[in-house]
Formats: sequence, C-alpha cells, structure tokens
Amino acid sequence: MRTLKKLGVILLVIVTLLIIVIGIFVYTLKPDYSGEKELANLQEEVSVYYDNYGIPHIYGENEQDAYRALGYVHAQDRLWQMELLRRIARGGLSEVFGEDLIGTDKFFLSLGIADASKVTVSKINENDEGVVLAKAYLDGINQFIDEGPTPVEFYLTGIDKEEFVLEDIYNTIGYMAFSFAMAHKTDPLLTTIKTELGSEYLNDLHVGSSIDTEWIENYNPTPSDTIQNNLTAAVNKALGALDIPLFEGSNSWVIAPEKTKNGKVIFANDPHIGFSQPSVWFEAHLETPTYSKYGYHIAGIPFPLLGHNRKLAYGLTMFENDDVDFYYEQNNPDDENQYLSENGYVDYEIVHKTIQVKDAEEVQFTYKKSVHGPVLNGIADQVQGDRPIAMSWVYTQMENKVIDALYGLSHANNMVEFKKSLPNIHAPGLNIMYGDDEGNVAWFATAQLYKIPDTVNTKLIFEVGKGLPLDKELLGFNENPQAINPTSNFVYSANNQPDSIAGILYPGYYLPENRGKRIVSLLEPKNDWDLSSASEMITDVISSVEPDIISNLAKHLDVSLLSENGLKAIDSLNMWTGDYNLASIEATVYNRWIYYLMQNTFEDELDDELFNQFLSTHFMKRLIAPLSKDENSVWWDNVKTTNAAENMEDIVNQSFMEAIASLEKDFGKNVDHWRWERVHSIEHGHPIGQIAALRSFFNVGPFPIHGSREVINNLAFAYDDTGFYRTTSGPSTRRIIDFSDVENSISILPTGQSGNPFSEHYRDQAEMYVNGEFRKMMMNKAEIQKSKEILTFRPKD
Repeated sequence: MRTLKKLGVILLVIVTLLIIVIGIFVYTLKPDYSGEKELANLQEEVSVYYDNYGIPHIYGENEQDAYRALGYVHAQDRLWQMELLRRIARGGLSEVFGEDLIGTDKFFLSLGIADASKVTVSKINENDEGVVLAKAYLDGINQFIDEGPTPVEFYLTGIDKEEFVLEDIYNTIGYMAFSFAMAHKTDPLLTTIKTELGSEYLNDLHVGSSIDTEWIENYNPTPSDTIQNNLTAAVNKALGALDIPLFEGSNSWVIAPEKTKNGKVIFANDPHIGFSQPSVWFEAHLETPTYSKYGYHIAGIPFPLLGHNRKLAYGLTMFENDDVDFYYEQNNPDDENQYLSENGYVDYEIVHKTIQVKDAEEVQFTYKKSVHGPVLNGIADQVQGDRPIAMSWVYTQMENKVIDALYGLSHANNMVEFKKSLPNIHAPGLNIMYGDDEGNVAWFATAQLYKIPDTVNTKLIFEVGKGLPLDKELLGFNENPQAINPTSNFVYSANNQPDSIAGILYPGYYLPENRGKRIVSLLEPKNDWDLSSASEMITDVISSVEPDIISNLAKHLDVSLLSENGLKAIDSLNMWTGDYNLASIEATVYNRWIYYLMQNTFEDELDDELFNQFLSTHFMKRLIAPLSKDENSVWWDNVKTTNAAENMEDIVNQSFMEAIASLEKDFGKNVDHWRWERVHSIEHGHPIGQIAALRSFFNVGPFPIHGSREVINNLAFAYDDTGFYRTTSGPSTRRIIDFSDVENSISILPTGQSGNPFSEHYRDQAEMYVNGEFRKMMMNKAEIQKSKEILTFRPKD
C-alpha cells in the first residue's frame, strides 16, 4: 500500500513538473508587448504602444527606424504566416507539408513568379527610398528570427527559420497577384463547353460584358480536350491545398462632402479575401516627424495596401480584368521539343526545377516554355493530354514596379501625388479607392490594359496562330476606367463591370451587379451620411436582385404539384425582401432551390467534375439572374433523357420540390426549423488545424453568421450537394474613415491581430466580427500613450 502511495506521489510530482515545464515553454512563445529590446542599426529609440487589441502604434524619429521596428513586431505576431506566403511562389510547401503538396509546388513554380522576382531584384536601385525602407523592414524580421522565440508551428512541422530577403517580398506579391486571377478557372472550362457542346451552349452562359447591368461609371474631368477540364481542376486543387488567403472580391465607396452630415468625406472599404487563421491583415500605426500612416499590411510586405492618415485614405477592390491568356501550341511531329512559331518550328525552352519534400527524396521536374509562356501539360498530375497549352500572364512579362507603387501610395500627401504612383501597378488589376480631407473622392482602375479587338474572345484558349499578339498595343493609364469627383458625389466599386474602355466593354471576370446595385440604391437618395449610417451599410445583408429571381422562377411553378411545406415556402419567398438575417427561412429555401436548379440544368451536359468546376466560377454567379428569365435556353433540356425534351417549367418545378424534400430530410417538416443560422457558418482555418486533434486549438470558430454571397456583407460560400454553406471568404476587414473625426474612425478584423495562438489577441475580435461590431482605429497620441503595454527598442551598442 505504501509503495502505491509513493508511486502516486511520484506520478503527481512528474505531472506537476510537466505542467510547469509546458507552462514555461508556452510563456516563452508569447509575443512581447512590453519591455525593452536592443535593435541593430537603429539610430534612435523607438516606442511601440500596444492598444487593447494588440495593434502596435510605432513612434520613431525617422522612417528607417520605424520600419525596422515594424518588421520586428510584425514577425513576432505573424512569422509563420510570413513563412507560408513567401514559400508558395517559390515551390516550398512540400518541404513543410510533404508529398501531398508536390503538385501545388510544381504549379506555382511553373507560373514563373520566383524567376520574375529574381530578375526584378537584380535590377533594383539599392538607394531608392522604397528599397531602403523595405530592407529596414526585413532587418527587423531577421532580428526577430535570430533572437525571438520560435513559433509553435515551426516545431510542429520541423522546419528551420531562415532569413528573409527582397525576393521574398516580390514572391508574396506575385502569389497575391495570381490569386486575383479567374482566367485559370474559367477559360479552359468555357473552351471545353464550346468544343464538346457547341457555341449555342456557350452563348447562353452570358459570359461576356453586358449593357444590361449596373456599371461603374467613368467620370474624369481631366484628359476541347481532356486537358482543358483538368487544367481547371489543377488550379482548384493548387489554390485549395491549404487554408491560405485568396484574394477574391471587395466593396468600397467614398462619399463626397455634399452627401455627408458633417460636410467631410467618408471612406468605406471591405476587401473580400479567403478566410484563414491568422487573418490576412496586420494593422500597424507608424508615426515619425515626416510620416504618418495607419496601415493594413500583408505578411512580409513592408508597405500597407490599405491605409489612412489625417490627410487621405485609400483602399482597394479587385478590378477583375482579364490579364491571363491561354494558347494552343503545335508540336513538331518529328521533335516534341519544338513548336510552331511565326518563323517555323523553334525549340521550347526547357526549365529544370527541384522541389524539397519533407520526409522524402527531393523531386526533379522539368517543364517547357514557348514564346507565350509555360506549357502547363505535365505540371500537375491532373493535366494530361497531347495538345500543349501555354499560359501568357501580364504579371511575369512586364517590369515589376509594384513596390514603387506601394511606397508612393503610402507616402502621398494629396491626390496629385497619389495618382502619380498608380501607373506602376501593371498587375494584378485593382480598383484603387481614394478620399481626402480636401473633399476629393476618386476611383482608379489600375492595371496595364491593352487593346483587344472585338473579334478576339479572350475567354477561350486561342488556336494556333490566333489570339492576341505578343506585342500588344498598350493603353495609357489615362484611358483606364476612373472617376474623379463625379457629379453623383460618390464613387464605388463592387467588382462589377466598369464603363467602356477605349470604346469597348473590356473583357473581364466581373462579379454580378447584386452588390453594386444595392450600394448605388443606398447611396443615391441619402445626403446626410455619418459614421453610424455608413457602419450599418457596410454590414447590410439584403439582396437587391434575388427577390426578382424568385419572381421570375415562381411564374413557372405548378402549385398543384407542391406539398403543404412547398406552398408555405413559396408564399414566404414571394414576400421575401432578400434579407439574410440568422432567422431567415427564406434564405435557406432560396439557396437550396438555386443549387438544385443549377444541378438539374447543367450537370447532365457537364458531368460531375465539370459541374463542380462550373460552380467555382464568377460567371456562374452572374448567370443566375439572366437564366431565371431565359425560357429558351438550350441548357434546360436534360440530354440524358431520350423520350422527352425538358423545358424551363420542368426544371424549375423539379428543383423546387427536391429542395423542399432535402430540407425536410435535414431539419424535419417544421418549416420554422429551416433557419439560415443552421446552414450558414464561418470557421477560420489554420493549415495545422486540418489535423482533427489540433483543430480547436488553431482554428477559430465555427460560428453561425448572417449575410451571404453577393450582398454587401459578402459572406461567400460554394454550392455543393450537402446543402450547408461553409463561409470561405468575405470582408477581410471592415473599415470606415470619417474625415470629420479621423481619430474615431472604426474597423474590425475577422479573428484577431496576432497569428500566435498563445497571444490573447489571436481570436479576440472574432465574435465582434460575427456580430457586426467595430473598434476604434486609434490615432490620438495622448490616448495611445495611456497604453499599459509599451515595447521600447533601443539602438544596439
């Protein structure tokens, strides 16, 4: 008995010591938000005040010192995120996660982002102020790597910390640029539809630009092969391999003084980005005698993509222009390493790459490049077939001045200086939104655009010898869509179609008019906007289009076929205002109905794989409204039935009844249980949270959440046969700047400021975000200096 007691005591001591050791270990991994540190190459002392949400307010005597401190504090909260983002473009994910990511690494290496980054860095001027500040930022990151605690993810994955260099900044920007593009998901799919089904099927998809939609208006007072299907699948797999943010859409509007209660500009912006943990933006407020900026930073990029101070504010949405093209190449029948050019058969460039793989041998692979770009055959296992397809992407083909642009935007003092930097953004295509304390409001579409003849369809893979020429006729920046102080007294962007460019409706992958139409309908009649009403608008969950879709479809319902619950549901839908609140039953019924409508209309022609690819495209979202009133679409007939030709009425009725039956199966026959909160949820996934045992520690959520895709509060999801809608992307921040009271401007992040799971700021904004709440973006120095957490950096002796 005494022996058992002794063993029990020993075991208790061991467990206690283990808990103490683990506690000490965890404590050492937390970010330091207070105390003193020495920082190499610092000229003067820098004070970093952390507010109640862990946001650093950095006060330095010069910009280099401030950016050096920024690099350090950014790294201590987001080093793991920095590490992942810089690895994507250079093909370094397999080294962390193993063999499952080899296909993803091959794909991104073939895009040529890392090669383009090397070329750019080899040509930079080391004395450019933007480069000097970028290197100071990297110095701060690297000192944290040398001296700070190692994030827990490095222990779990077994990788070593390595210093950051300028190429890493450009690689992260390159990944960001690629994640904007929709051509990879769209062009191969549309080419397959045209080749296998015919042009009439393509015409009924409404993929082109349209005059029958809500345009963003210009106002400037100044001068068929299997390979096609599999390519789309390869892109989807590459982008979905990990919980890493993808840049997908956005809202922004800027209201001129004539329409605001206090006679000052109000600026609103909520970029829509794929949800992940940590969330994409790191907020930081920098103050020096010559520089002031409250900015939103991407991990590993020194200059903010969104920012404001007392003089001006800027933000972005995605332009959705088409800057990627695909070309068929014709191989020499006698030599597969040659292809047909204007000058006869010429050699492909053969590119050799090596991928390091965790717990396995390194992988050697090669791919071919034509004059158009990389040949995608063989890049990923899904891409097979004999007909070569090359990809041409503006981003890797032109001189990269994006860092110059971001430096210029963040250091501009007025609209003239601000606009000078915009032509330096050649890709990705962005809508840059602007407002200032002088009363100016503006929207600028930034990208290197070029003339596209009406006879060229850029949404199809070009046949050999056809398509856009290599030497494109470039347009000057002043020909880009833009609006400066329009007579409407507001500018906006919701990824919808812009007005004409150079006399044509410029091809792109624009999202439907839903959000744009709602934004305009709210802004136009109201002339007393303030911070409160703007914050209500940015969390608006009403669809201005979907009640019309229901009205169009309901005309074709045969009520004699409907069950009691079916009759209840359609009666409610006919009175629905499009409100996506948590209690909405109509929202649930509508989305089930639309999924079955899409499935019954398109899956018979496309098969399961292509149908799922179709559901991931922007044009699918644009298609729903016009399809709802197109009784003569060729798609209505089910090609698998040989004894009947189905029409719109058949498909609409079948789909509605299937939707009702599926809801009864999932939630019972009491319609009151079919609430939106039961099917629409949000969870912020961490890459390591994919391991079930670690999910609750690394992931944030899930939470039921109001909103939906293509309402202003754009909580987007993909359709699938589950009937449950896991929100995958949405507002990466909601921020509103009121120039009548800049110091009380407001914002929110989806989870928290820190990417360190041991930080108190890892998830402290998550429920506020779900509830549509905000917090202050502090800029008042006296208020900031009341902070209890102050981290002081001193020059290292």
